[in-house]
Amino acid sequence: MEPIIPMEPKRSEKIPAGDEWIAQIKWDGVRVLTYYDGQAVRLYNRKLNERTSHYPEITNIKTYCDAKSVILDGEIIALGPDGKPSFHEVMRRDGVRRTEKIARMKRVVPITYMIFDVIFYNGIWINSYSLSQRNQILSDIILPNNQIQLVSSHEDGQALFKVMKQYGMEGIIMKRLDSQYIIGKKKDIWLKIKNYRDLIAVIGGYTLSGGIINAVLLGLYDDQERFLYIGHTGTGKLSQKEWKTLTEVLKPLTLKERPFANKPERQTDVYWAKPIITVKVQYTEWTEGRSLRQPSLQAFVYVPPSECKFSKVQEA
Repeated sequence: MEPIIPMEPKRSEKIPAGDEWIAQIKWDGVRVLTYYDGQAVRLYNRKLNERTSHYPEITNIKTYCDAKSVILDGEIIALGPDGKPSFHEVMRRDGVRRTEKIARMKRVVPITYMIFDVIFYNGIWINSYSLSQRNQILSDIILPNNQIQLVSSHEDGQALFKVMKQYGMEGIIMKRLDSQYIIGKKKDIWLKIKNYRDLIAVIGGYTLSGGIINAVLLGLYDDQERFLYIGHTGTGKLSQKEWKTLTEVLKPLTLKERPFANKPERQTDVYWAKPIITVKVQYTEWTEGRSLRQPSLQAFVYVPPSECKFSKVQEA
């Protein structure tokens, strides 16, 4: 059972209405597909990187799924101090690279697997079934528990989005009830409507306060492979400890010449850095000068810098 590239929703500014659509919460987590061939369970993210050892809580599939073989699609989430899903927290789990740390992180950052689709069931590919049929199969075979939940569906997308805005959550996904699961594709039969925007950017510089980084300069690559400055920020969800860690990581990457092809508006007391470290950035909108308005750091991510392009911003 080889891992597949999951289906993705298209971005939309409008929320469709009608009986043919359902709305689901867009969870601010990590996409993970569960593969069970009847003997072993494997977990893979949407980039086809294996995550089986990262999340032992969900590998005992017989405790929550009544299937002889199955491929499940869902989102791993972790809650922040405010009780809301936190991408920053879940990346603390997903970013673990040493297996001996997993047991501790399991206690420090508990996770929940939010299951929203089934693609393969009891030896049969059911991705051509309608979403309503697949949802029925899910409800029949999944037994929720503290760490396994089924994503609920809502008829009124406008009402659900209003709640997401009220609680400052990421947004919603709208899906057609007759939609097939089209492997490896992004189709407008699934739509994502975000309460705020985000992207993955590369750090190309920083400033210091008391020897610790207090702000970073961000960039993206254009189609000519030029690294372009898009803004700077010293706000976000990083803890003081993580700012110190970032300082230790970036200082050895310091450059004499600026890596940006364009000239940042902020250059006083800036230290340039080799563009290697990637971060998830939340922002409100783009300015006319192609820079971010009110950017804030959400988490470190493990994405090749070469993939951080203007042309891929809509995929963040």
